[in-house]
Amino acid sequence: MIYVRFFTIFNALALISALVDISVAQNSSANCPVPALARFGEHRVIRGETLESIAQRYNLTTKTIMNMNPGLRKGTVAAGTKILIPPYNGIVIEVARGQTWRQIAAKYQVRADTLFELNGCQPPSKLAFIPVRSSTISPTSPTNTNNTPINITGYPLPQVATVILPYGWQINATTGEVFFHSGEDLLASVGTDVQAIAPGTVAFASEQGSYGNLIIINHNGGLQSRYAQLENVKVSVGQKVQQGDILGTVGVTGKPTSTQPHLHFEIRSSSSLGWVAKDPKSYLKK
Repeated sequence: MIYVRFFTIFNALALISALVDISVAQNSSANCPVPALARFGEHRVIRGETLESIAQRYNLTTKTIMNMNPGLRKGTVAAGTKILIPPYNGIVIEVARGQTWRQIAAKYQVRADTLFELNGCQPPSKLAFIPVRSSTISPTSPTNTNNTPINITGYPLPQVATVILPYGWQINATTGEVFFHSGEDLLASVGTDVQAIAPGTVAFASEQGSYGNLIIINHNGGLQSRYAQLENVKVSVGQKVQQGDILGTVGVTGKPTSTQPHLHFEIRSSSSLGWVAKDPKSYLKK
């Protein structure tokens, strides 16, 4: 099952801003995001990947990844290596005793309410995650040559399919848990061809946790499409693809959300906070 904790970091949160320097841990609410330090992931390098391609996949700078992984300071990665992946561009700092979020924010030139929310809506502890400023977005983020955003439309299956689980907030019928579904699940038989919805470059093509066999394609205009739970993968990292090219076939790998075979499809856009999931509906046109 693919979950994304969805929240807006840079909104004007007047209430939170007013509480930033109040040391009341009990004021943390269930609506507060999981602290950034608890959201670090792990990536196993596959053959053909470079530090730059990994950074592009996660919309991070190579500097961020190297800072989190001292063994990569020379800028090279070996297949099979496991590396830590932070949720955003940023650094981890040690917090001096008695420091407040306002003091830390002033030092690193970020908003205090942003630090408060990114770090779990708690008073500062021994360590804190500091995001980079938006002006230092990863130079590896894909854009077209004139830097103008463009739209992409297409369809990842040979025929229009029934949406068995839409994008957005959902309730788990078994547990009652509310979760955010980052894409659309399109009903399709195992073995059905999966095709690229638009031209682009393959950024990832391998097994990846709950996604199962996953293919990620970076498109012009800072957009990215993801095809998950595949039976097999027929493309490789760095390969250029055109609209309609076969990427693989529908499968049931990973941890599918539904028991019915389907393609889990996502659209994401480049932002200073990583690849943000978007509603695929307006991009899916046959």
